Amino acid sequence: MSEAKMARIEPPESERGDLVLVLDFGSQYTQLICRRVREVGFYSQLLPSDVSMERIRAVDPKVIVLSGGPNSVHMEGSPTVSDEFFTYCEKKGVTVLGICYGMQLLVHKLGGEVRPAVSREYGRMPIFTEKDSALFGKAEEDVQRVWMSHGDEAVKLPEGFRAIARSEQGAIVAIENPEKKMFGLQYHPEVTHSEKGLDTLKHFLFNICEGRGNWKMQNVLDEQLQLIREQIGPENHAICALSGGVDSCVAATLVHLAIGDRLHCVFVDNGLLRYKEQERVMKTFKDYLHLPVRVVDASERTLSKLKGVTEPERKRKIIGAEFIGVFRDAAIEIEKELGTHPAFLVQGTLYPDVIESCPPPGSDMKHSHTIKSHHNVGGLPKDLGFELIEPLRWLFKDEVRKLGALMGVPHTFLSRHPFPGPGLAVRVLGDVTADNALETLRLVDEVFINSIREAGLYDTIWQAFAVFLPIKSVGVQGDQRTHSHVVGLRAIISSDGMTADWYPFEPAFLQQVSNRITNTVPGVNRVVYDITSKPPSTIEW
Repeated sequence: MSEAKMARIEPPESERGDLVLVLDFGSQYTQLICRRVREVGFYSQLLPSDVSMERIRAVDPKVIVLSGGPNSVHMEGSPTVSDEFFTYCEKKGVTVLGICYGMQLLVHKLGGEVRPAVSREYGRMPIFTEKDSALFGKAEEDVQRVWMSHGDEAVKLPEGFRAIARSEQGAIVAIENPEKKMFGLQYHPEVTHSEKGLDTLKHFLFNICEGRGNWKMQNVLDEQLQLIREQIGPENHAICALSGGVDSCVAATLVHLAIGDRLHCVFVDNGLLRYKEQERVMKTFKDYLHLPVRVVDASERTLSKLKGVTEPERKRKIIGAEFIGVFRDAAIEIEKELGTHPAFLVQGTLYPDVIESCPPPGSDMKHSHTIKSHHNVGGLPKDLGFELIEPLRWLFKDEVRKLGALMGVPHTFLSRHPFPGPGLAVRVLGDVTADNALETLRLVDEVFINSIREAGLYDTIWQAFAVFLPIKSVGVQGDQRTHSHVVGLRAIISSDGMTADWYPFEPAFLQQVSNRITNTVPGVNRVVYDITSKPPSTIEW
Protein backbone atom coordinates (compact mmCIF):
# COMPACT_ATOMS: atom_id res chain seq x y z
CA MET A 1 0.00 0.00 0.00
CA SER A 2 1.29 3.47 -0.82
CA GLU A 3 1.81 6.05 1.90
CA ALA A 4 -1.60 6.92 3.33
CA LYS A 5 -2.97 10.25 2.24
CA MET A 6 -4.60 12.45 4.82
CA ALA A 7 -7.00 15.38 4.62
CA ARG A 8 -5.22 18.31 6.21
CA ILE A 9 -6.39 21.42 7.94
CA GLU A 10 -4.22 24.36 7.03
CA PRO A 11 -5.37 27.97 7.28
CA PRO A 12 -7.03 29.29 4.12
CA GLU A 13 -4.79 31.36 1.82
CA SER A 14 -6.26 34.60 3.16
CA GLU A 15 -5.07 33.74 6.69
CA ARG A 16 -1.67 32.17 6.14
CA GLY A 17 0.05 35.47 6.98
CA ASP A 18 -1.37 35.28 10.52
CA LEU A 19 0.01 31.82 11.33
CA VAL A 20 1.58 31.49 14.79
CA LEU A 21 4.33 28.87 14.95
CA VAL A 22 5.15 27.43 18.39
CA LEU A 23 8.52 25.71 18.78
CA ASP A 24 8.44 23.02 21.46
CA PHE A 25 11.36 22.92 23.92
CA GLY A 26 9.71 20.36 26.19
CA SER A 27 7.40 22.30 28.48
CA GLN A 28 4.35 20.52 29.87
CA TYR A 29 2.39 23.63 28.82
CA THR A 30 3.46 23.78 25.16
CA GLN A 31 0.18 22.43 23.78
CA LEU A 32 -1.63 24.90 25.99
CA ILE A 33 0.16 27.79 24.24
CA CYS A 34 -1.21 26.52 20.92
CA ARG A 35 -4.70 26.26 22.33
CA ARG A 36 -4.65 29.74 23.86
CA VAL A 37 -3.50 31.24 20.55
CA ARG A 38 -6.36 29.52 18.73
CA GLU A 39 -8.86 30.57 21.38
CA VAL A 40 -8.26 34.22 20.51
CA GLY A 41 -8.65 33.62 16.77
CA PHE A 42 -5.23 32.75 15.33
CA TYR A 43 -4.20 29.52 13.64
CA SER A 44 -1.27 27.95 15.52
CA GLN A 45 1.02 25.11 14.56
CA LEU A 46 3.42 23.22 16.84
CA LEU A 47 6.81 21.94 15.67
CA PRO A 48 9.82 20.51 17.56
CA SER A 49 12.56 22.93 18.55
CA ASP A 50 15.13 21.25 16.27
CA VAL A 51 13.00 21.76 13.16
CA SER A 52 14.99 22.79 10.08
CA MET A 53 15.02 26.37 8.80
CA GLU A 54 13.69 25.02 5.50
CA ARG A 55 10.53 23.85 7.24
CA ILE A 56 10.13 27.13 9.11
CA ARG A 57 10.41 28.99 5.81
CA ALA A 58 7.81 26.69 4.29
CA VAL A 59 5.37 27.41 7.15
CA ASP A 60 6.02 31.15 6.66
CA PRO A 61 4.79 32.28 10.11
CA LYS A 62 3.90 35.80 11.12
CA VAL A 63 4.77 35.02 14.76
CA ILE A 64 7.05 32.46 16.40
CA VAL A 65 6.71 31.50 20.06
CA LEU A 66 9.61 29.75 21.78
CA SER A 67 8.11 27.52 24.48
CA GLY A 68 9.34 26.76 27.96
CA GLY A 69 11.29 23.63 28.83
CA PRO A 70 13.08 21.81 31.65
CA ASN A 71 16.66 22.43 30.44
CA SER A 72 19.26 25.14 31.11
CA VAL A 73 20.53 27.14 28.14
CA HIS A 74 24.06 27.26 29.53
CA MET A 75 24.34 23.46 29.76
CA GLU A 76 26.03 21.52 26.97
CA GLY A 77 23.58 19.77 24.68
CA SER A 78 20.55 21.82 25.71
CA PRO A 79 18.00 22.40 22.92
CA THR A 80 18.49 25.47 20.79
CA VAL A 81 17.61 27.02 17.45
CA SER A 82 19.62 27.35 14.25
CA ASP A 83 22.31 30.03 14.18
CA GLU A 84 20.40 31.71 11.37
CA PHE A 85 17.06 31.67 13.20
CA PHE A 86 17.10 35.20 14.61
CA THR A 87 18.60 36.64 11.42
CA TYR A 88 15.75 35.06 9.46
CA CYS A 89 13.17 36.51 11.88
CA GLU A 90 14.64 40.01 11.61
CA LYS A 91 14.83 39.95 7.81
CA LYS A 92 11.30 38.57 7.43
CA GLY A 93 9.79 40.80 10.11
CA VAL A 94 8.67 37.80 12.16
CA THR A 95 7.69 38.72 15.73
CA VAL A 96 9.27 36.45 18.37
CA LEU A 97 7.99 35.74 21.89
CA GLY A 98 10.11 33.62 24.22
CA ILE A 99 8.33 32.03 27.19
CA CYS A 100 10.32 30.79 30.22
CA TYR A 101 13.15 28.69 28.66
CA GLY A 102 12.30 30.43 25.38
CA MET A 103 13.10 33.83 26.89
CA GLN A 104 16.37 32.53 28.33
CA LEU A 105 17.31 31.08 24.93
CA LEU A 106 16.56 34.41 23.27
CA VAL A 107 18.81 36.20 25.77
CA HIS A 108 21.56 33.58 25.49
CA LYS A 109 21.65 33.46 21.67
CA LEU A 110 21.62 37.24 21.22
CA GLY A 111 24.58 37.96 23.49
CA GLY A 112 23.08 38.26 26.95
CA GLU A 113 23.81 36.08 29.98
CA VAL A 114 21.73 33.48 31.83
CA ARG A 115 22.84 31.98 35.15
CA PRO A 116 21.41 29.63 37.77
CA ALA A 117 19.19 31.74 40.03
CA VAL A 118 20.30 32.37 43.60
CA SER A 119 16.73 31.65 44.62
CA ARG A 120 14.51 29.63 42.29
CA GLU A 121 10.96 30.80 41.67
CA TYR A 122 8.13 28.27 41.42
CA GLY A 123 4.38 28.74 41.71
CA ARG A 124 2.08 31.74 41.72
CA MET A 125 3.70 35.02 42.69
CA PRO A 126 3.48 38.77 41.98
CA ILE A 127 5.49 40.61 39.34
CA PHE A 128 5.93 44.35 38.92
CA THR A 129 5.75 45.79 35.40
CA GLU A 130 7.53 48.94 34.23
CA LYS A 131 5.62 51.87 32.75
CA ASP A 132 5.44 52.54 29.01
CA SER A 133 6.14 48.95 27.98
CA ALA A 134 4.99 47.78 24.54
CA LEU A 135 4.35 44.18 25.64
CA PHE A 136 2.07 45.03 28.54
CA GLY A 137 0.45 48.01 26.82
CA LYS A 138 0.47 49.97 30.06
CA ALA A 139 1.39 53.60 30.49
CA GLU A 140 1.78 53.08 34.23
CA GLU A 141 3.42 50.50 36.48
CA ASP A 142 1.32 47.48 37.38
CA VAL A 143 1.28 44.48 39.70
CA GLN A 144 -0.06 41.10 38.58
CA ARG A 145 0.15 37.53 39.83
CA VAL A 146 1.69 35.01 37.46
CA TRP A 147 2.74 31.35 37.33
CA MET A 148 6.52 31.01 37.60
CA SER A 149 8.60 27.87 37.07
CA HIS A 150 12.32 28.53 36.62
CA GLY A 151 15.67 27.81 38.21
CA ASP A 152 17.74 30.08 35.91
CA GLU A 153 17.48 33.81 35.29
CA ALA A 154 18.69 36.43 32.83
CA VAL A 155 21.34 38.59 34.50
CA LYS A 156 22.52 40.53 31.44
CA LEU A 157 20.30 41.46 28.50
CA PRO A 158 21.36 41.60 24.85
CA GLU A 159 21.99 45.02 23.36
CA GLY A 160 18.79 46.92 22.62
CA PHE A 161 16.65 44.95 25.10
CA ARG A 162 14.93 46.43 28.14
CA ALA A 163 13.67 44.75 31.32
CA ILE A 164 9.96 45.59 31.64
CA ALA A 165 9.01 43.48 34.67
CA ARG A 166 10.68 42.02 37.74
CA SER A 167 9.71 39.57 40.46
CA GLU A 168 9.58 40.33 44.20
CA GLN A 169 13.16 39.06 44.43
CA GLY A 170 14.26 41.41 41.65
CA ALA A 171 14.68 38.80 38.90
CA ILE A 172 14.01 39.97 35.33
CA VAL A 173 10.74 38.34 34.25
CA ALA A 174 9.84 40.24 31.06
CA ILE A 175 11.96 41.84 28.34
CA GLU A 176 11.38 43.54 25.00
CA ASN A 177 13.07 45.02 21.96
CA PRO A 178 10.16 46.42 19.93
CA GLU A 179 12.44 47.58 17.10
CA LYS A 180 13.56 44.00 16.48
CA LYS A 181 10.06 42.64 17.26
CA MET A 182 11.47 40.40 20.00
CA PHE A 183 9.88 39.86 23.41
CA GLY A 184 10.29 37.54 26.38
CA LEU A 185 8.32 36.39 29.44
CA GLN A 186 9.95 34.39 32.22
CA TYR A 187 6.54 33.24 33.45
CA HIS A 188 3.75 31.24 31.76
CA PRO A 189 0.99 33.54 30.40
CA GLU A 190 -0.83 30.53 28.91
CA VAL A 191 -1.89 29.01 32.25
CA THR A 192 -4.95 30.23 34.12
CA HIS A 193 -2.84 30.84 37.26
CA SER A 194 -1.38 33.91 35.47
CA GLU A 195 -4.29 36.25 36.11
CA LYS A 196 -3.64 38.61 33.16
CA GLY A 197 -1.83 36.09 30.98
CA LEU A 198 -4.53 35.77 28.34
CA ASP A 199 -4.90 39.54 28.15
CA THR A 200 -1.14 39.82 27.57
CA LEU A 201 -1.28 37.24 24.77
CA LYS A 202 -4.23 39.01 23.15
CA HIS A 203 -2.43 42.35 23.30
CA PHE A 204 0.70 40.76 21.87
CA LEU A 205 -1.10 39.13 18.94
CA PHE A 206 -3.55 41.88 18.03
CA ASN A 207 -1.64 45.07 18.85
CA ILE A 208 2.05 44.25 18.69
CA CYS A 209 1.86 41.67 15.87
CA GLU A 210 -1.09 43.48 14.24
CA GLY A 211 -2.85 40.18 13.54
CA ARG A 212 -6.43 39.91 12.34
CA GLY A 213 -7.54 36.96 14.46
CA ASN A 214 -9.96 35.55 11.89
CA TRP A 215 -9.34 31.83 12.41
CA LYS A 216 -12.81 30.35 12.95
CA MET A 217 -14.35 26.88 13.14
CA GLN A 218 -16.53 27.73 10.14
CA ASN A 219 -13.31 28.01 8.14
CA VAL A 220 -12.36 24.50 9.23
CA LEU A 221 -15.76 23.10 8.32
CA ASP A 222 -15.90 24.69 4.86
CA GLU A 223 -12.33 23.78 3.98
CA GLN A 224 -12.57 20.20 5.21
CA LEU A 225 -15.76 19.51 3.29
CA GLN A 226 -13.99 20.59 0.13
CA LEU A 227 -10.81 18.62 0.91
CA ILE A 228 -12.72 15.43 1.76
CA ARG A 229 -14.76 15.61 -1.44
CA GLU A 230 -11.64 16.17 -3.50
CA GLN A 231 -9.76 13.32 -1.84
CA ILE A 232 -12.51 10.70 -1.93
CA GLY A 233 -13.86 11.71 -5.32
CA PRO A 234 -17.41 11.35 -6.68
CA GLU A 235 -17.66 7.53 -6.59
CA ASN A 236 -15.36 6.04 -3.93
CA HIS A 237 -16.64 4.80 -0.57
CA ALA A 238 -15.22 5.23 2.95
CA ILE A 239 -15.48 3.19 6.14
CA CYS A 240 -15.33 4.43 9.74
CA ALA A 241 -15.05 2.63 13.07
CA LEU A 242 -17.26 4.43 15.58
CA SER A 243 -16.30 4.08 19.22
CA GLY A 244 -19.19 6.05 20.66
CA GLY A 245 -16.76 8.80 21.64
CA VAL A 246 -16.81 12.43 20.56
CA ASP A 247 -13.83 12.30 18.17
CA SER A 248 -14.92 9.44 15.91
CA CYS A 249 -18.51 10.73 15.95
CA VAL A 250 -17.53 14.24 14.80
CA ALA A 251 -15.16 12.84 12.16
CA ALA A 252 -17.89 10.55 10.81
CA THR A 253 -20.48 13.35 10.82
CA LEU A 254 -18.11 15.58 8.86
CA VAL A 255 -17.34 12.94 6.24
CA HIS A 256 -21.01 11.98 5.98
CA LEU A 257 -21.84 15.62 5.36
CA ALA A 258 -19.29 15.59 2.54
CA ILE A 259 -20.10 12.31 0.77
CA GLY A 260 -23.44 11.13 2.16
CA ASP A 261 -24.22 7.43 2.28
CA ARG A 262 -20.96 6.48 0.62
CA LEU A 263 -19.69 6.49 4.21
CA HIS A 264 -20.19 3.16 6.02
CA CYS A 265 -19.84 3.20 9.83
CA VAL A 266 -19.16 0.21 12.05
CA PHE A 267 -19.90 0.20 15.78
CA VAL A 268 -18.26 -2.70 17.61
CA ASP A 269 -19.74 -3.84 20.91
CA ASN A 270 -16.88 -5.77 22.51
CA GLY A 271 -18.72 -6.43 25.75
CA LEU A 272 -16.70 -3.76 27.58
CA LEU A 273 -19.04 -0.82 27.14
CA ARG A 274 -20.88 1.20 29.78
CA TYR A 275 -24.47 0.61 30.93
CA LYS A 276 -26.82 0.52 27.89
CA GLU A 277 -24.05 2.13 25.82
CA GLN A 278 -24.93 0.45 22.53
CA GLU A 279 -28.60 1.37 22.83
CA ARG A 280 -27.92 5.01 23.73
CA VAL A 281 -25.19 5.62 21.18
CA MET A 282 -27.15 4.04 18.35
CA LYS A 283 -30.17 6.21 19.16
CA THR A 284 -27.99 9.33 18.78
CA PHE A 285 -26.49 8.09 15.53
CA LYS A 286 -29.91 7.25 14.09
CA ASP A 287 -32.23 9.95 15.43
CA TYR A 288 -29.95 13.00 15.46
CA LEU A 289 -27.03 12.44 13.11
CA HIS A 290 -28.65 10.07 10.58
CA LEU A 291 -25.41 8.16 10.21
CA PRO A 292 -25.44 4.80 8.39
CA VAL A 293 -24.18 2.51 11.16
CA ARG A 294 -24.03 -1.27 11.44
CA VAL A 295 -23.56 -2.87 14.87
CA VAL A 296 -21.24 -5.82 15.30
CA ASP A 297 -21.71 -7.73 18.57
CA ALA A 298 -18.24 -9.08 19.38
CA SER A 299 -18.78 -9.35 23.14
CA GLU A 300 -18.59 -13.13 23.39
CA ARG A 301 -15.60 -13.26 21.04
CA THR A 302 -13.66 -10.64 23.02
CA LEU A 303 -14.57 -11.72 26.56
CA SER A 304 -13.66 -15.34 25.86
CA LYS A 305 -10.12 -14.20 25.01
CA LEU A 306 -9.94 -12.12 28.22
CA LYS A 307 -10.94 -14.94 30.56
CA GLY A 308 -8.30 -15.32 33.26
CA VAL A 309 -6.24 -12.33 32.07
CA THR A 310 -5.34 -9.83 34.83
CA GLU A 311 -2.28 -7.96 33.51
CA PRO A 312 -3.43 -4.54 32.15
CA GLU A 313 -1.14 -4.33 29.12
CA ARG A 314 -2.01 -7.86 28.02
CA LYS A 315 -5.69 -6.94 28.27
CA ARG A 316 -5.11 -3.95 25.99
CA LYS A 317 -3.27 -6.02 23.41
CA ILE A 318 -5.96 -8.70 23.34
CA ILE A 319 -8.72 -6.10 22.98
CA GLY A 320 -6.82 -4.28 20.22
CA ALA A 321 -6.12 -7.48 18.30
CA GLU A 322 -9.73 -8.64 18.56
CA PHE A 323 -11.00 -5.25 17.42
CA ILE A 324 -8.78 -5.38 14.35
CA GLY A 325 -10.08 -8.86 13.55
CA VAL A 326 -13.71 -7.81 13.96
CA PHE A 327 -13.22 -4.66 11.91
CA ARG A 328 -11.44 -6.59 9.18
CA ASP A 329 -14.38 -9.03 8.96
CA ALA A 330 -16.88 -6.15 8.85
CA ALA A 331 -14.93 -4.45 6.07
CA ILE A 332 -15.02 -7.67 4.02
CA GLU A 333 -18.80 -7.89 4.48
CA ILE A 334 -19.27 -4.28 3.38
CA GLU A 335 -17.08 -4.89 0.33
CA LYS A 336 -19.20 -7.93 -0.63
CA GLU A 337 -22.41 -5.92 -0.33
CA LEU A 338 -21.09 -2.97 -2.33
CA GLY A 339 -19.30 -4.99 -4.95
CA THR A 340 -16.34 -2.64 -4.51
CA HIS A 341 -13.63 -2.05 -1.92
CA PRO A 342 -14.13 1.04 0.28
CA ALA A 343 -10.93 2.89 -0.52
CA PHE A 344 -10.80 5.18 2.51
CA LEU A 345 -10.70 4.80 6.29
CA VAL A 346 -11.96 7.67 8.48
CA GLN A 347 -10.25 8.16 11.85
CA GLY A 348 -10.83 10.75 14.57
CA THR A 349 -7.14 11.42 15.25
CA LEU A 350 -6.60 14.76 17.06
CA TYR A 351 -3.67 17.17 17.02
CA PRO A 352 -2.25 16.14 20.45
CA ASP A 353 -1.89 12.59 19.08
CA VAL A 354 0.34 13.61 16.18
CA ILE A 355 2.32 16.53 17.57
CA GLU A 356 6.07 16.20 17.20
CA SER A 357 7.04 16.90 20.78
CA CYS A 358 10.19 17.06 22.83
CA PRO A 359 11.30 13.82 24.55
CA PRO A 360 11.92 13.68 28.29
CA PRO A 361 15.22 15.33 29.29
CA GLY A 362 18.07 12.84 29.49
CA SER A 363 16.22 10.19 27.51
CA ASP A 364 18.72 10.36 24.61
CA MET A 365 15.71 10.27 22.28
CA LYS A 366 15.28 12.53 19.28
CA HIS A 367 12.00 14.24 18.45
CA SER A 368 9.45 11.68 17.38
CA HIS A 369 6.16 11.58 15.54
CA THR A 370 3.93 9.41 17.69
CA ILE A 371 0.33 8.23 17.47
CA LYS A 372 -0.95 6.46 20.57
CA SER A 373 -1.51 2.78 19.91
CA HIS A 374 -4.84 2.83 21.74
CA HIS A 375 -6.18 5.90 19.95
CA ASN A 376 -9.43 5.65 17.99
CA VAL A 377 -9.50 2.23 16.37
CA GLY A 378 -6.74 0.57 18.36
CA GLY A 379 -4.00 1.25 15.84
CA LEU A 380 -5.43 -0.38 12.73
CA PRO A 381 -2.61 -1.82 10.60
CA LYS A 382 -1.79 -0.38 7.20
CA ASP A 383 -2.25 -3.72 5.45
CA LEU A 384 -6.02 -3.31 5.73
CA GLY A 385 -5.63 -1.51 2.40
CA PHE A 386 -7.21 1.88 3.09
CA GLU A 387 -6.08 5.45 2.56
CA LEU A 388 -6.56 7.55 5.70
CA ILE A 389 -8.97 10.42 6.09
CA GLU A 390 -8.15 12.30 9.32
CA PRO A 391 -10.18 15.52 9.16
CA LEU A 392 -9.61 16.42 12.83
CA ARG A 393 -5.88 15.92 12.66
CA TRP A 394 -5.03 19.57 13.34
CA LEU A 395 -7.62 20.24 16.05
CA PHE A 396 -7.65 20.11 19.84
CA LYS A 397 -10.48 18.48 21.82
CA ASP A 398 -12.30 21.72 22.58
CA GLU A 399 -12.16 22.66 18.88
CA VAL A 400 -13.60 19.27 17.91
CA ARG A 401 -16.57 19.96 20.18
CA LYS A 402 -17.08 23.37 18.54
CA LEU A 403 -16.94 21.78 15.09
CA GLY A 404 -19.44 19.13 16.16
CA ALA A 405 -21.81 21.81 17.47
CA LEU A 406 -21.62 23.61 14.10
CA MET A 407 -22.80 20.41 12.42
CA GLY A 408 -25.66 19.84 14.84
CA VAL A 409 -24.19 17.10 17.02
CA PRO A 410 -26.23 17.25 20.27
CA HIS A 411 -24.59 18.95 23.25
CA THR A 412 -25.34 15.94 25.44
CA PHE A 413 -23.16 13.85 23.14
CA LEU A 414 -20.38 16.42 22.66
CA SER A 415 -20.09 16.94 26.41
CA ARG A 416 -19.65 13.23 27.18
CA HIS A 417 -16.74 12.43 29.44
CA PRO A 418 -13.73 10.68 27.84
CA PHE A 419 -13.87 6.89 27.78
CA PRO A 420 -10.75 4.70 27.41
CA GLY A 421 -10.21 2.72 24.20
CA PRO A 422 -10.05 -0.66 26.00
CA GLY A 423 -13.33 0.22 27.74
CA LEU A 424 -14.23 -1.14 31.15
CA ALA A 425 -11.35 -3.63 30.98
CA VAL A 426 -9.03 -0.97 32.43
CA ARG A 427 -11.55 -0.17 35.15
CA VAL A 428 -11.82 -3.75 36.35
CA LEU A 429 -8.60 -4.43 38.25
CA GLY A 430 -8.32 -8.13 37.55
CA ASP A 431 -10.16 -10.67 35.42
CA VAL A 432 -13.09 -8.93 33.71
CA THR A 433 -14.99 -12.20 33.41
CA ALA A 434 -14.84 -13.10 37.13
CA ASP A 435 -17.19 -12.22 40.01
CA ASN A 436 -19.78 -10.57 37.74
CA ALA A 437 -17.34 -7.65 37.69
CA LEU A 438 -18.53 -5.98 34.48
CA GLU A 439 -22.21 -5.93 35.38
CA THR A 440 -21.45 -4.69 38.88
CA LEU A 441 -19.21 -1.95 37.52
CA ARG A 442 -21.81 -0.84 34.96
CA LEU A 443 -24.46 -0.45 37.66
CA VAL A 444 -22.14 1.42 40.04
CA ASP A 445 -20.97 3.74 37.26
CA GLU A 446 -24.57 4.46 36.23
CA VAL A 447 -25.53 5.44 39.78
CA PHE A 448 -22.45 7.67 40.11
CA ILE A 449 -22.91 9.46 36.77
CA ASN A 450 -26.65 9.95 37.26
CA SER A 451 -25.99 11.45 40.70
CA ILE A 452 -23.47 13.87 39.19
CA ARG A 453 -25.99 14.89 36.53
CA GLU A 454 -28.72 15.41 39.14
CA ALA A 455 -26.36 17.66 41.10
CA GLY A 456 -25.70 19.75 37.96
CA LEU A 457 -21.99 18.94 38.05
CA TYR A 458 -21.54 16.82 34.91
CA ASP A 459 -20.25 19.62 32.65
CA THR A 460 -18.01 20.96 35.44
CA ILE A 461 -16.18 17.66 35.78
CA TRP A 462 -13.73 16.56 33.07
CA GLN A 463 -14.16 12.85 33.75
CA ALA A 464 -15.92 10.67 36.31
CA PHE A 465 -16.13 6.91 36.57
CA ALA A 466 -16.18 3.88 38.86
CA VAL A 467 -13.52 1.21 39.36
CA PHE A 468 -14.04 -2.43 40.36
CA LEU A 469 -11.36 -3.33 42.91
CA PRO A 470 -9.96 -6.87 43.31
CA ILE A 471 -10.73 -6.99 47.02
CA LYS A 472 -13.66 -7.76 49.32
CA SER A 473 -14.48 -6.24 52.67
CA VAL A 474 -16.56 -7.17 55.70
CA GLY A 475 -19.82 -5.31 56.09
CA VAL A 476 -23.27 -5.40 57.68
CA GLN A 477 -26.33 -5.24 55.42
CA GLY A 478 -29.86 -6.15 56.43
CA ASP A 479 -28.72 -7.19 59.91
CA GLN A 480 -26.39 -9.75 58.35
CA ARG A 481 -22.64 -9.86 58.10
CA THR A 482 -21.42 -9.64 54.49
CA HIS A 483 -18.18 -10.20 52.64
CA SER A 484 -18.67 -8.22 49.43
CA HIS A 485 -16.93 -6.14 46.79
CA VAL A 486 -15.26 -2.74 47.16
CA VAL A 487 -15.66 -0.15 44.38
CA GLY A 488 -13.76 3.07 43.84
CA LEU A 489 -15.08 6.36 42.48
CA ARG A 490 -12.97 8.92 40.63
CA ALA A 491 -13.86 12.41 39.40
CA ILE A 492 -11.32 14.90 38.10
CA ILE A 493 -11.19 18.43 36.75
CA SER A 494 -8.77 19.32 33.97
CA SER A 495 -8.41 21.57 30.93
CA ASP A 496 -6.78 19.00 28.65
CA GLY A 497 -6.27 15.74 30.54
CA MET A 498 -2.50 16.26 30.75
CA THR A 499 -2.69 17.31 34.39
CA ALA A 500 -5.72 16.90 36.65
CA ASP A 501 -7.02 17.51 40.16
CA TRP A 502 -9.61 15.41 42.00
CA TYR A 503 -13.01 17.01 42.30
CA PRO A 504 -13.87 18.16 45.87
CA PHE A 505 -17.42 16.87 46.27
CA GLU A 506 -19.37 17.95 49.33
CA PRO A 507 -19.36 15.18 51.97
CA ALA A 508 -23.16 15.01 51.79
CA PHE A 509 -22.99 14.23 48.07
CA LEU A 510 -20.50 11.41 48.57
CA GLN A 511 -22.61 10.02 51.41
CA GLN A 512 -25.69 10.04 49.17
CA VAL A 513 -23.86 8.29 46.30
CA SER A 514 -22.38 5.68 48.62
CA ASN A 515 -25.82 4.92 50.08
CA ARG A 516 -27.37 4.62 46.64
CA ILE A 517 -24.68 2.23 45.45
CA THR A 518 -24.69 -0.06 48.48
CA ASN A 519 -28.51 -0.12 48.55
CA THR A 520 -29.09 -0.77 44.83
CA VAL A 521 -26.07 -2.66 43.48
CA PRO A 522 -25.93 -6.31 44.60
CA GLY A 523 -22.62 -7.53 45.99
CA VAL A 524 -21.13 -4.13 46.96
CA ASN A 525 -20.75 -3.13 50.61
CA ARG A 526 -18.01 -0.48 50.51
CA VAL A 527 -17.35 2.63 48.39
CA VAL A 528 -14.08 4.63 48.37
CA TYR A 529 -13.26 7.95 46.67
CA ASP A 530 -9.93 8.59 44.94
CA ILE A 531 -8.34 11.89 46.03
CA THR A 532 -5.11 11.63 44.01
CA SER A 533 -4.13 14.22 41.41
CA LYS A 534 -2.30 13.69 38.11
CA PRO A 535 0.64 13.58 38.62
CA PRO A 536 1.54 11.45 40.56
CA SER A 537 -1.34 9.22 39.44
CA THR A 538 -2.82 8.78 35.99
CA ILE A 539 -6.49 9.56 35.44
CA GLU A 540 -7.43 5.94 34.83
CA TRP A 541 -6.40 3.29 37.33
